[in-house]
Amino acid sequence: MQTQPIDFHPPTEEAAAILLPVANTVFAERAERFEALAAGHSLGEWLQFLGQLSRAQHKALEALPELPLPDGAKLAQAREHGMPPLDPARRPAAWRDALREMARQLGNDIPAPAHAALNTLLAATDDQLEQLADMLLTGEPTAEQAALLPFVGAALQIAYTRLAGQLDASQLQKLDAHGVCPCCGSLPVASIVRLGATINNLRYLHCSLCNTEWNVPRATCTACASDKTVALHEVEGNKGAVRAETCDDCKSYLKIVYQEKDPRVDPVADDLATLALDMLADEAGYGRSGPNLLLIGAYSG
Repeated sequence: MQTQPIDFHPPTEEAAAILLPVANTVFAERAERFEALAAGHSLGEWLQFLGQLSRAQHKALEALPELPLPDGAKLAQAREHGMPPLDPARRPAAWRDALREMARQLGNDIPAPAHAALNTLLAATDDQLEQLADMLLTGEPTAEQAALLPFVGAALQIAYTRLAGQLDASQLQKLDAHGVCPCCGSLPVASIVRLGATINNLRYLHCSLCNTEWNVPRATCTACASDKTVALHEVEGNKGAVRAETCDDCKSYLKIVYQEKDPRVDPVADDLATLALDMLADEAGYGRSGPNLLLIGAYSG
């Protein structure tokens, strides 16, 4: 019997460890996803508004010029010490410009509570806005502050997505703590199993602040890295496109979305359209390990 050698061609490209955001499209695509998810949804009006908000983020980002990055020495120092190059505690003042432009883009045709919150923010001083940003990222907000913080988060996302999109992915490295963003050190909002020639079936964590993604192994806890007690849960109706991944070692959970099930899934939008999964995980005693900045109060980690 004759045999033929297997014609094996190794991949010419390695899978990217870090995917930087495509700043010019990420918010516009998210807006379309929110609008699609809103149709027939019990939270349809809210999701429709979040689509408006995402579209306003897109417009505000278009109006934002390139922002100054850390210089070469600081970038090299971050690499040497395994630190993210962008620091949310040292924010560019341009995030406040982004907030004001986002409010202008939203206009008056929005729900009354959102309109009131934006008016409060537009009347705030720069120092007051910075205090709210600190509260969002590190503090425990009051009920009054919580109503303002999703808009602060949305504006910070604009600025940090712009910054992250200006970085060179080849100059970045994954951090030792796999559960924090290699660009800005923030926690992930969810993970996504992607489709693509070199990244097919790979799982990436998606940053809640700058929209950067970084590869992590599947079937491991995104908070503590355990691979022993991880389980997936879903609710009826989403066709398996969104699941909650729980860990019994650290009693945390984070959602995971699958492009194979729906190529249009978005980690931020689909997270907010599946709050029933959060209720399920919460009732089972799991705490969420990363925030969604458009829904302050969902994070309990």
